[in-house]
Amino acid sequence: MTAVRRVVIAGGGTAGWLAAAMLTKQLGGMVDVVLVESEEIGTVGVGESTIPTVRAFHDIIGVDERDFVRATGASFKLGISFEGWSRPDERYIHSFGTIGRSTWMADFHHFWLEARANGQADEIGRYCVEHEAAREGRFAGGDSGLNYAFHFDAARYARYLRERCEADGLTRVEGKIARVERDGEGGDIAALVMEDGTRIAGDFFLDCTGFRALLIGDALGVGYEDWRQWLPTDRAIAVQTTATGPAVPYTRAIAHDAGWQWRIPLQHRLGNGIVYASDYLSDDAAQARLLESVTGETLIEPRVIRFRTGRRVRAWERNCVALSLAGGFVEPLESTSIHLIMIALTRLLQLFPFDGVSAAAAARFNDMAQREIEGVRDFIILHYTLNQRDEPFWQRMRDMPLPDSLAERIALFRESAQAFQASDELFTVTSWVQVMLGQKLAPRAHNRVARMMPAGRLQQTLGQLAANVTGAVRGLPMHQAYLDRV
Repeated sequence: MTAVRRVVIAGGGTAGWLAAAMLTKQLGGMVDVVLVESEEIGTVGVGESTIPTVRAFHDIIGVDERDFVRATGASFKLGISFEGWSRPDERYIHSFGTIGRSTWMADFHHFWLEARANGQADEIGRYCVEHEAAREGRFAGGDSGLNYAFHFDAARYARYLRERCEADGLTRVEGKIARVERDGEGGDIAALVMEDGTRIAGDFFLDCTGFRALLIGDALGVGYEDWRQWLPTDRAIAVQTTATGPAVPYTRAIAHDAGWQWRIPLQHRLGNGIVYASDYLSDDAAQARLLESVTGETLIEPRVIRFRTGRRVRAWERNCVALSLAGGFVEPLESTSIHLIMIALTRLLQLFPFDGVSAAAAARFNDMAQREIEGVRDFIILHYTLNQRDEPFWQRMRDMPLPDSLAERIALFRESAQAFQASDELFTVTSWVQVMLGQKLAPRAHNRVARMMPAGRLQQTLGQLAANVTGAVRGLPMHQAYLDRV
């Protein structure tokens, strides 16, 4: 086995520069890191919304939150507002944080269902500080205790990470990759050969070349598992507009007859986009619909992004690991793209092949990567399949066969209100419950443990919880006011 002393990152953008930041921060002095990118090749660059795990990763690579917020035009995020997903006139918020208080016998939503059946409970979001703060447009960081993430400008984020990495001594090579050179005997990747003939040799390679997958796909021939039977959306159009009002602390996901639209508020502008299935909506019609719905002046020309949901059969092959779009793509509905990059990098460092690539370590990495992205896939499909809309696209999504893993989870909740988070899954019980209830999945039964409480105790407890949430939210400033102070 060849010891790894030099890592070559193929491609920049968010994935490439996150990889560079992680490796230079944690392995500086142990391995050399080289990043190859071309200014002429654009990036997808619409990954502008995150989930709370981003903060832990930022701690690992030494990001100061206030500096990051200023440098990237970031705003804060407490959840996602789903508008029109169950029915055209319905709305719910999938918020971060926890709802109520659970016990070892039953999660909080079982107590809530019991009280709700007796007419003694408010909407379930009333028992979550993050939910109510989002609904009222309030936010505070620091020691507020809120569980939050960020919206940010993806292009600025990549520049911010690049400046940090280059200051730490990372080598960046400008240019386009002409071909990938493989070792004639072992078959590993030996070098990247640039258009000008320069040869960038390495011991280990990270493929951050986006949907092109130049290393993992073209050179190593690793196949791609297609998920279009469950997620047929295959196009997105993005456009940026000027801000027209205070930034809200949540992402908006607004359903339409062939998919959905996003609105992401930053300090200096809005990120807008439309996701759609080309079988049900043309590119021209989608662009017209997007431009008709945006507010403010457009700052860039809209561009169509074609994608295919699915995953690379193996994310780690030989001496190459694929990150982000090169390794798989689940549409951006729950803002998981950047998380999947970060968790892959975290796993890579835990299994890093200092002494040479181990087949067992690669198999472990691939197994975890598969379970992680399939869990995200199931959670995304959940939003689509639990709908009561009438359009052909939504009827298809409601009637399609589901992955067994998701069908079993839905059946469990429908029959007994049971929800769970496996040890290697991203989304919590609170997340599953909020979306299932938000999409109008009504359980037929629930755990009756609440009936053991003395008469009136459940109603009193829920009333106190709601009052505590109300008090906590009233003490928070408006999100825009907090941003202005930062």
